Amino acid sequence: MQDLRISLVQGATRWHDPDANREYYGELINPLANATDLVILPETFTSGFSNEAIDKAEGMDGPTVRWISEQAIALDAAVTGSVQLRTEQGVFNRLLWATPDGELQYYDKRHLFRYAGEHKRYAAGEKRLTVEWKGWRINPLVCYDLRFPVYSRNRYNVEREGQLDFDLQIFVANWPAARAYAWKTLLRARAIENLCYVAAVNRVGVDGNGLEYSGDSAVIDFLGQPLIETTGEEGVVSSVISGAELAAHRERFPAMLDGDAFSLS
Repeated sequence: MQDLRISLVQGATRWHDPDANREYYGELINPLANATDLVILPETFTSGFSNEAIDKAEGMDGPTVRWISEQAIALDAAVTGSVQLRTEQGVFNRLLWATPDGELQYYDKRHLFRYAGEHKRYAAGEKRLTVEWKGWRINPLVCYDLRFPVYSRNRYNVEREGQLDFDLQIFVANWPAARAYAWKTLLRARAIENLCYVAAVNRVGVDGNGLEYSGDSAVIDFLGQPLIETTGEEGVVSSVISGAELAAHRERFPAMLDGDAFSLS
């Protein structure tokens, strides 16, 4: 694996305004053209986290899917983030993964946030996603998924022979400031237990429900140490992760060889 440059886009998402958000986030990421490998946007970046946004959910042929694919091409980088998307099976909190070659993959949020009633209006995803980008295996997840270590677990000798499932785990979120300590703690736990890097993006500002978000976006190494960590200001920060350092750590501390075998359903 070559080194990978990751850019975290910590924005103050406009409430229920997809057009304004595409313009806003487009302006934030425009300077990253030909200067990064991976651009990560927050959860529900076209609306904010809202059950009411379901009424304006787009389809896969809508403007946001086109927009994220266009951004990947313009930046010459992978671009990811989640939005509400309507299908015949229901409306999903769907993470989109777009690459400059025109490929588009997606992951539907598996764990719906019962505390806010997300499970009553949105459909739950059924399978985990692992993508490959520039020699890295990457597992993207959404917000509340962070609290479920079994689903987030990096398994050995399952998806690829003699290796772990993934090298980098991504979380996109709208995680309120009131639970910031849990956010920071669980991100470190996922990195340590999964012997991988973690890159996480949370929004900032105050949403239409009056909830405050403190950001705390970060890139964390396999020892649980932050390579970069933000506070509550909107903006873009970048960090480089090392494939060689990750491989050396796994060789030096091969805890995956003692892990428990299990399957996800």
